[in-house]
Amino acid sequence: MGISSHEPLLLRAARGEIVARPPVWMMRQAGRYMKAYRDLREKYPSFRDRSEIPEVAIEISLQPWRAFQPDGVILFSDIVTPLPGLGIDMDIAEGKGPIIHSPIRTQEQVDNLHPLDPEESLPFIKTILQALRQEVGNKSTVLGFVGAPWTLAAYAVEGKGSKSYAMIKSMAFSDPTILHQFLGKLADAIATYVRYQIDCGAQVVQMFDSWAGQLSPQDYETFALPYQQRVFQQVKQTHPDTPLILLVSGSAGLLERMAKSGADVITVDWTVDMADARARLGKHVKVQGNLDPGVLFGSKEFIRDRIIDTVRKAGNWGHILNLGHGVLPETPEENVAFFFETAKQLKAVSC
Repeated sequence: MGISSHEPLLLRAARGEIVARPPVWMMRQAGRYMKAYRDLREKYPSFRDRSEIPEVAIEISLQPWRAFQPDGVILFSDIVTPLPGLGIDMDIAEGKGPIIHSPIRTQEQVDNLHPLDPEESLPFIKTILQALRQEVGNKSTVLGFVGAPWTLAAYAVEGKGSKSYAMIKSMAFSDPTILHQFLGKLADAIATYVRYQIDCGAQVVQMFDSWAGQLSPQDYETFALPYQQRVFQQVKQTHPDTPLILLVSGSAGLLERMAKSGADVITVDWTVDMADARARLGKHVKVQGNLDPGVLFGSKEFIRDRIIDTVRKAGNWGHILNLGHGVLPETPEENVAFFFETAKQLKAVSC
């Protein structure tokens, strides 16, 4: 046992220590597939209430912890939560996602944004993270999370979710000056927000660049990667020991570029084989993932086989077991329970 053996498993694995088995948690492990969450949603129909009233957000964050004892407990929040603190008014519509009331389209709007002061605009985050740390102690790792500059810019420019990304791509390809200024302001605000989450108790922070997979590789290198790097560099200056995870949805074509972001751990989705991802990323890059969330609709034998396959291909170092994206709403809770039980019985599988 090393010096840090009292520290939680996921934190140690994310730092690159050799651990007895891969740690396991799930994206969106708190949420709609759980009856406990649906019951609470009836009482608090507004997503912002659920994520910004501390006692409600704490309860939701802890529902999967109490049910399954995952190795990671993640703050219940949304990637757009910090936007009002910059002066971007938003709401989150049930089942539809973020709505930005005045989409950012002009130089004047970008000039009018102000730096983020999390103490002032996001005080509930501190209450939630401190409570989660107190509750789980060293038995689990508390994760914070943020949206990446490109993805937050895409929401803010489009005004809502999108299938074509036409507004933000139009700005990127016809008037990139405004967009680059906006991305820079977002990157600085997100770096401030990551540091704040760490200061409040987050031990690992994941950055979601959910929409960057919609960019061609050359556009990823122009509009997404430099701003991911800007966030991670700023955080590493003040918090060098906190592992940072990067997720890009639909990232199979971007893995090598993601490895240049400065993230400590790269999330791999199910569109790439884990053995291929390991080979492409290189031995020094830690990985998270990469099961298809749909696997949890399969039989117990199927779920077990897929877990073992991923863990074997990931090897015995630097792997956090997870889905390649969030738990799907209709997923049977008993299959989630089985996933965690199976994962925790594994010994590290060597290649």
